Amino acid sequence: MKRFKWYTMGNATKENIVMGDKYRFTVLTPRMIRIEYDENGKFEDRASQVVFYRDFPKCDFTVEKNNSKVVIKTEYLSISYIENAILSPETLQITLESFNGKVWRYGDRPQNLKGTVSTLDCVNGSTELEDGICSREGYSVIDDSNTMLLTEDGWFDIRRSGGIDMYFLGYGHDYLECIADFYRLTGAPPMLPDYALGNWWSRFHKYTQEEYCNLMKRFESENIPFSVAVVDMDWHKAGWTGYSWNKELFPDYKAFLKFLKQNNLKTALNLHPANGVGAHEDMYTEMAIACGMDPESKKTVKFDCLSPDFMEKYFDILHHPYEEDGVDFWWMDWQQGRDYSWVHDEEHKPSELEQMHPLWLLNHLHIQDIKRNGKRPMFFSRYAGLGSHRYPVGFSGDTIVTWESLDFQPYFTANASNVGYTWWSHDIGGHMAGYRDDELQIRWLQLGVFSPINRLHSSNSPFAGKEPWNLGYEAEKIAGDYLRLRHQLFPYIYTMNYRNSIQLKPLVQPMYYSHPECDEAYTVPNQYWFGSELFVSPITSKADSVSGLGQTEVWLPEGKWIDFFNGFVYEGDRKITVSRGLGQVPIFAKAGAIVPTEKYDGSNKLGNKENMTVCVFAGDNNKFTMYEDCGDGFEYEKGGFATTEYVLNWKKGFAEFIISSAAGDLSIIPKKRNWEIKFIGFKATEEFKVMSGEEEIAYEKSYNPQNNTISVSFSGYTNTEYKISVFKENLTADNSNAKDRIFDILLHSQMSYDRKKLIWEFINSGKKTLYTVCPEKEHKGVLEALSEMLYLNEVI
Repeated sequence: MKRFKWYTMGNATKENIVMGDKYRFTVLTPRMIRIEYDENGKFEDRASQVVFYRDFPKCDFTVEKNNSKVVIKTEYLSISYIENAILSPETLQITLESFNGKVWRYGDRPQNLKGTVSTLDCVNGSTELEDGICSREGYSVIDDSNTMLLTEDGWFDIRRSGGIDMYFLGYGHDYLECIADFYRLTGAPPMLPDYALGNWWSRFHKYTQEEYCNLMKRFESENIPFSVAVVDMDWHKAGWTGYSWNKELFPDYKAFLKFLKQNNLKTALNLHPANGVGAHEDMYTEMAIACGMDPESKKTVKFDCLSPDFMEKYFDILHHPYEEDGVDFWWMDWQQGRDYSWVHDEEHKPSELEQMHPLWLLNHLHIQDIKRNGKRPMFFSRYAGLGSHRYPVGFSGDTIVTWESLDFQPYFTANASNVGYTWWSHDIGGHMAGYRDDELQIRWLQLGVFSPINRLHSSNSPFAGKEPWNLGYEAEKIAGDYLRLRHQLFPYIYTMNYRNSIQLKPLVQPMYYSHPECDEAYTVPNQYWFGSELFVSPITSKADSVSGLGQTEVWLPEGKWIDFFNGFVYEGDRKITVSRGLGQVPIFAKAGAIVPTEKYDGSNKLGNKENMTVCVFAGDNNKFTMYEDCGDGFEYEKGGFATTEYVLNWKKGFAEFIISSAAGDLSIIPKKRNWEIKFIGFKATEEFKVMSGEEEIAYEKSYNPQNNTISVSFSGYTNTEYKISVFKENLTADNSNAKDRIFDILLHSQMSYDRKKLIWEFINSGKKTLYTVCPEKEHKGVLEALSEMLYLNEVI
């Protein structure tokens, strides 16, 4: 069983413990307290299925005992308890001294900001979410009293009943620190392998080997990149479950897996293990004998994830041979939940079954197993409660193809960070039922590109495929552009992958993480941070019929914000309705943002490219450190990675962008790179200089007035520092081309020519009250789009 042992540290630092005959408090941090109560004074030091690490450093606090009352004080909290009394609102209170003196009494459950839920199967629109650990009330509680325990040899044990084991988190509105300490308590999210962050192809469809290979070739010929090829349940012989390749569909599966690998595609296969191993399976005889059964009996080998002996054989016989053939990871499409009908005997006690969530156990064991040969943890499964962030990637289930389903997913994705679950993968485009709508498919794909995982998936309906060429002409082109964009964004997203695992900062964050005291931040559930430099506000409703533009309400925090696509500069501290054509989605960069990308080279390969594009946004000083490694394995833990620091120095009349000499293991990255630096939101200027030390470097420059972007291109060695200087009295773009956009909006609006002329003349007269010349409700979308441009025309 030691093969399943996960390194944990259940014992807390002794100096952090305050205890009596029936109680034990552990001051894990000044804001996180473990609370235990047991009538017999027996407390648990083993790790639980949620909590892996209690060995926090020694914490400063005081303890006073007066008249049977225990008072523990930290920098932030004051805990008051009637010594050895049964826990109740009268015997235990915690005061948040640093958060308006708010008082929690035992049993209180705050109205928190919610977390996530295990699946969106068959959901059309929204669904109720489980509680999270972030709350506007300043505190939350994790009840760990009834979870399973991890034994020293790596297996599981049930708890004794009756005791209380809970964690009080009193972090006020410091949501990021709350999540970081939650990670420290439960285990950090692992570094994903590089391929997980590209595009995934998946479909519930009876592909043949030839059909699947030809599809991948078609994608290549269309310049559409993918990094993961998922094969749904029909790879095996029959029904929902199985472990033997269907030779009618895949006559030479080893050649199939080899083909995918040669094309830089990783392979995942679907699993439904609950029905065991039937006599028709190729490995039945070996499995039956290993499990002590007579293979001549033809009896099914029962699935028993509660048996370590069975699980060893489950991995060794059913999975490892296929991994040697080229399967990279598995998709656990578990649908049983807590239905224990798969247990066919009386071996397991009811109490054991009541506590064990089989999905959690399968996630835990599969992640541990896939790491055995030095591969990074990678598994594709459903969320199974707190602590599931250790077992990426999440499969959110089979949603209905409607605008309502799309509208729920940005909030659903961002809000999952409130339980640290940062790697959701949705069926991009929706899974089943619903209706055909090209606009819906593009808006969903845009969400996917700016989501943790971008996996296209659909049902087995012959009309539901997500291939871009199934869309209309305009939508097909846009879909290809966005799929390429996802791969171009890889250096930025991969750096955030490292930040998530090491610095414990989720890739996707609700807006209130950065602005917890702004009420407006809580009113834009579909708006979220995508890494440190960008926030996203996806369009999740059908376009206005007159203007043809999709619209969404955006909250711009204080400061300047620059549109990622068109370079317009927005002044913050306001809400504004933004309008975008089908080809654009509202992505805003903070002033001074630095976003490294790589140029698409026609292959599925991700990372460490020679041709780089760095997007630099006007307006403020900033630093960004790009992270690179070999993409898989754990060499990065021993220093096997390289970093490149980018610095923007912003002053009046002068800006300097520095590409620092790469540091670390330079064998990982190219010796030389072709750099394109895109200065976005800058005014046009001829005054540039590119320097390497004292030497001036030749470069090429171009300016695109459509998106306020100046491009400077040159080649150089990665172990050398380069400085690009730009001079102009006022460097920030003045949105002068907003007037052109106003004309364009009017040109394409489906309304009378007379009304267009009247609006245009009104705008040119300098008047702003457009609603007086166009009061009709059906023209509201046009007026909102024009109002946005008029506002921009005033921003300097």
